[in-house]
Amino acid sequence: MAPIQSFPERLRSHRLAATFVLLGTLSAGVIAGSVLTGTVHGAMQQKTDTSDAAPLRIPPAANQPNQFTQIAKQVGPAVVNINTESLPKQSTAPKGRRGLSPRGGQGGDQGDMQDFFNRFFGGNGGPGGGDGDDDDDQGGPAGGERRALGSGFIVDPRGYIITNNHVVDKADRINVKLSTDSENDPGRPARVIGVDKETDLAVIKIDATGSLPTVKLGNSDGAQVGDWVLAIGSPFSLSQTVTAGIVSAKNRTEPGGGGSQFQKFIQTDAAINPGNSGGPLLDMTGAVIGVNTAIYTQSMGSVGVGFAVPSNTVIGVYNMLISPDHKVVRGSIGISFQPTISSAVSRVYGFAKGGVLVSTVTPGGPAAKAGLKPQDVITAIDGSAVKDGDDLVSNVAPRHPGSSARLTYLRDGKENTVTVTIADRNETAVAMNGAPDDDGTPGKTPAPNVSQDKFGMSVSTVPAEMLSRLKLSGGVAVSNIKPGSFADDLPLQKGDIITEVNRHATPNISEFESAIAKLKSGDDVVFVVHSPNARGAGGSSFVGGRLP
Repeated sequence: MAPIQSFPERLRSHRLAATFVLLGTLSAGVIAGSVLTGTVHGAMQQKTDTSDAAPLRIPPAANQPNQFTQIAKQVGPAVVNINTESLPKQSTAPKGRRGLSPRGGQGGDQGDMQDFFNRFFGGNGGPGGGDGDDDDDQGGPAGGERRALGSGFIVDPRGYIITNNHVVDKADRINVKLSTDSENDPGRPARVIGVDKETDLAVIKIDATGSLPTVKLGNSDGAQVGDWVLAIGSPFSLSQTVTAGIVSAKNRTEPGGGGSQFQKFIQTDAAINPGNSGGPLLDMTGAVIGVNTAIYTQSMGSVGVGFAVPSNTVIGVYNMLISPDHKVVRGSIGISFQPTISSAVSRVYGFAKGGVLVSTVTPGGPAAKAGLKPQDVITAIDGSAVKDGDDLVSNVAPRHPGSSARLTYLRDGKENTVTVTIADRNETAVAMNGAPDDDGTPGKTPAPNVSQDKFGMSVSTVPAEMLSRLKLSGGVAVSNIKPGSFADDLPLQKGDIITEVNRHATPNISEFESAIAKLKSGDDVVFVVHSPNARGAGGSSFVGGRLP
């Protein structure tokens, strides 16, 4: 008699049969499901009577204006789109010259600033187009024509527009499009009235055939953290874009330091992106309380941290830029100080309750003439306490050169008071270290552009302090060079000091213009040039060419 098998043993011995049974069951299930699905699908396709269904209709437009809507309609027409073009340059690298050190080795400020700020130059492409570069972005090959985009707003019906300096800086052509201009309209040509690099502001102008719409300026001191604000501009070439946010903070300085001491920003989380630069930041009355200038980002896009120059600063700079001199003049007493010091220093020098420790005193400057010395501590101006360096600068800078002020200071723990005469900050900066003035040139008095047509350059007076430092008896400073011009081809550079033209001494602008007036096309021209940036002895260089 055969032994009785357990169930598992029987299953293993009949594995093949079990497999077929399982497959058959699954197949039957699939077939049944297909039949049922086909039945349902067929039922869905059957025609149904829909005579009882009411068609949908577009309702009348609901007019639900809010404050944002009203402000956008009110201010939008005065916000403009700014397109700039930079023509091809011969070289982006400094041009070396025998006997002179390479230029631009100063380093520091601009590079450090770009580690934290990405300026709003966006591409002219559509959304997602443009690379988000910090200054210009639509360039072809190296050295080719470059295009950039920014925003601005009209403050005078005759066509005066406020924007950022970095929007128009180095631009050879500037075109402004109004909100009423068509999409294909290239815009109206604009010219620069004046710029202020310290605050990154600029004033440009277009010719107006009629009265243009304008914004109203507000008082930025009234803005409070938490207030609603709107930003209007042209991010990524999308003109008339409106975004909303709040005032996140006030009196911000550039993250990481290195920025201008005259830049105190309003911080906002209103979305601003490349192309917004130069556009207005508006409060809930529709008044401009700031100019959108920079963002803090690691992605080249908005992360909710934007910065705007306060309108009170903007108004002061604008008024100076539209003056006959078209430049910003700030007061100075001719000292330097360390922006940040430890509490131990303030205790040792006896000004724990506030004051400014003088680091250096400009030779021949107001403070030096008044008898101030390094390590003195300035505690008050005209009886108003000075708590730190920012307080000192904000008090002195708005004062007119030639006016006077009473300084209270500590020396060896004893309080003293003297009267100082306020000087031009540009002049004291040049006297202290040969630093360039606001337009980047060592001269302080721009000359008429009589040499512009012939050489493609402008010259200015060289300060006596710089002549003394370089041991020169006279000369004129190159203040501006037109790209691709005769002066650019030689090459001359901004800041060069010309002491001779064709063996004719040029101790001043009058002698320089007299010397070049005799030159004509085809003549050989030789300049004797000194570089204030050359290291070591420096010496003179001979730069020449044939005048085209």
